[in-house]
Amino acid sequence: MSTNTPTAALSQAGVSIWLDDLSRERITTGELERLIAERDVVGVTTNPTIFATAFADGESYREALHDLAADGADVERAVFEITTHDVREAADHLRQVYDRTNGVDGRVSIEVEPGVAHDTDGTIAEAHALWEKVDRPNAMIKIPATVEGLDAITAATAAGISVNVTLIFSLDRYLGVMEAYLTGLEQAKAAGIDLSTIHSVASFFVSPVDTEIDSRLASIGTDEALALKGKAGIANARLAYQLYDTVFGGERATALLDAGANRQRPLWASTGVKDPSLPDTLYVTELVAPGVVNTMPEKTLEATFDHGEIRGDTVTGSYDEARAVLEALARVGVDYDDVTAVLEREGVEKFTVSWNQLLDTVRAALDAAR
Repeated sequence: MSTNTPTAALSQAGVSIWLDDLSRERITTGELERLIAERDVVGVTTNPTIFATAFADGESYREALHDLAADGADVERAVFEITTHDVREAADHLRQVYDRTNGVDGRVSIEVEPGVAHDTDGTIAEAHALWEKVDRPNAMIKIPATVEGLDAITAATAAGISVNVTLIFSLDRYLGVMEAYLTGLEQAKAAGIDLSTIHSVASFFVSPVDTEIDSRLASIGTDEALALKGKAGIANARLAYQLYDTVFGGERATALLDAGANRQRPLWASTGVKDPSLPDTLYVTELVAPGVVNTMPEKTLEATFDHGEIRGDTVTGSYDEARAVLEALARVGVDYDDVTAVLEREGVEKFTVSWNQLLDTVRAALDAAR
């Protein structure tokens, strides 16, 4: 681990740094090991877009695809085999972190196929298949926080699967996610499962909230509206942390924690700043709080390492100000519920597009190898 750097300071402030990227080349070249050693990275997240990019840009899958083609694998099996292989390898590279942190970090997440985002039973089945195939205690299965995904989160947790809940945009849905996790823990306890082995994070998305709301503010065009640009994403996330603190400080959660359960940590997702007028480390430095995860694209990670100004906890105590931002947005005509519904729908759609691109890329490679 590095010392006397912004990423070290971020870690010391209680933030776990996870890399929002994975490819076989990153593993085999030692790049992942370097980021663990020099950038304080203690986890990895993946999604269909990340894998689609890795397959399109890298040559490192050629041999594996040739072998799968020779074995008669179809495209779905090939994608399943290759992505789970990469996650398993990354999990092994992070195993020392997992052991050192008693299972809190050293995590690698892999997402269920986005086509089952609105299919509870399909999500549960795929979560089990991925969990069993990766077969590493430091894996996490990503399940989207759709209405249909909530019951799947409960079922997977109840079965002892560690879940990374993704695509959370609204505070109400976040409450539903925590409820689903606690229900799953209660069911796991009733089944005699060791609660200490179950970990979870709740991925609360940041930059898309600003992107969508800032577009609406620009359309409104008043001075009052324009003054709110770039503020919604941070305010929304800070209020999510307040909810987390409240829920996991409550009687229901405390009873489970006393029985050995782990808190479902908030994870700040999509923390790359899209607006060039904003500081490139904004969603890192302004969301520092004890016990959170920040999963960063490499560009944001390097910016943080280079010039991030870590000032300690920038979340606790900011709740009145954050609430005032959301209230001001409502006054100028921004419909928060509509914004978050649009973002959830678009999030699933974007991952579906990436998944289809991944299938097309692998299908072409298999055909060429046959």
